[in-house]
Amino acid sequence: MITSDTKATLSFSDGSPALELPVYKGTIGPDVIDIRKLYGATGKFTYDPGFMSTAACNSSITYIDGDKGELLYRGYPIEQLAVNGGDFLETCYLLLNGELPNADQKSKFVNTVTRHTMVHEQMQFFFRGFRRDAHPMSVLVGTVGALSSFYHDSLDINDPHHREVSAIRLIAKMPTLVAMAYKYSIGQPFVYPRNDLSYTANFMHMMFSTPCEEYKVNEVLVRALDRILILHADHEQNASTSTVRLAGSSGANPFACIAAGIACLWGPAHGGANEAALDMLESIGSVDNIPAFIEQVKDKNSGVKLMGFGHRVYKNYDPRAKLMRETCYEVLNELGLQDDPLFKLAMELERIALSDEYFVSRKLYPNVDFYSGIVQRALGIPTALFTGIFALARTVGWIAQWKEMISDPEQKIGRPRQLFIGAPKRDVPPMDQR
Repeated sequence: MITSDTKATLSFSDGSPALELPVYKGTIGPDVIDIRKLYGATGKFTYDPGFMSTAACNSSITYIDGDKGELLYRGYPIEQLAVNGGDFLETCYLLLNGELPNADQKSKFVNTVTRHTMVHEQMQFFFRGFRRDAHPMSVLVGTVGALSSFYHDSLDINDPHHREVSAIRLIAKMPTLVAMAYKYSIGQPFVYPRNDLSYTANFMHMMFSTPCEEYKVNEVLVRALDRILILHADHEQNASTSTVRLAGSSGANPFACIAAGIACLWGPAHGGANEAALDMLESIGSVDNIPAFIEQVKDKNSGVKLMGFGHRVYKNYDPRAKLMRETCYEVLNELGLQDDPLFKLAMELERIALSDEYFVSRKLYPNVDFYSGIVQRALGIPTALFTGIFALARTVGWIAQWKEMISDPEQKIGRPRQLFIGAPKRDVPPMDQR
């Protein structure tokens, strides 16, 4: 339980007595005022649409400093983890356990995840219930939630062992389900996982191999997708993570909680941003059309937005964007797509935006979504599956946050309050008086 030696005095202009509230200091970041006794003492709530100034929990997993453009996983800068921190499963171990693994710990963890990648054979029948043109995210919401139907042996959220088993199952089976969603959408047979491949290489194998042609693993492309997964693994208390925590606060099983997170991530303002950025580039069409597009963006009445630039949290450069930009060049060079028209258009749009005072003054720098869509498109991933890849990456962050919440002795069921602005109490008139 967190404690405080500091108090803040809250004064009211309406004559209500002043109130002393505890102030908590985190390891880094802003201090937090504990307002839990505010309503009981004053009869007042706080009002914070979007929770821009509200800390709903204490957490030791991820930290963001938007002004500095800093993202830390368990204290480690994302730049170091993406370049020097090993593969995605090493990041998974870190997020789940708080420390980077040694060689023996990593070997055991990788082996455990690898041995859980298959899904129950009856899951195939779930897919047959979806239309062929169903969006992959709707398929994932359904199939991930359905996992709870098969694993009754790990649904006791109060049992630490059950929580561990559920975490492994979700991390291991998500690539299989995402690949199955893709295969189903294009009418190809499902491909079983292979235990001799790495986590990311296995996912690409399940995505792109067929019974008539084996997929040849390209380490440059595997490394690129692995970096995408690392960069998206967790991002503090964002909308989908908060959804997972809120669902989990009711005691819901972990599979249902992750399905809720997937549903939230599906929203275009959250996980669909890279898809929107790619759609924007395709709508611009060519480099020649950029000046006219920029003028439309500046016109507040046009409704045209510059997608893939700026971020709600980062008021400086998104630290993930630089890494994804480097990956973008590596992938396109490997595939001989340096002259890809869409990539050239993206680079020219970036150059113009970063030299335009209108965007610079508003700190609208490219974010990770601006580049990740281009990379995924080059890898052969269809646009409709971009958010599915995001969900695959974020699963470990969601489950780490869920486990932390369940273990928190101060955890209560989520119950935000409201400022009611509807009709006051009134009596129902007889029919002849209406």
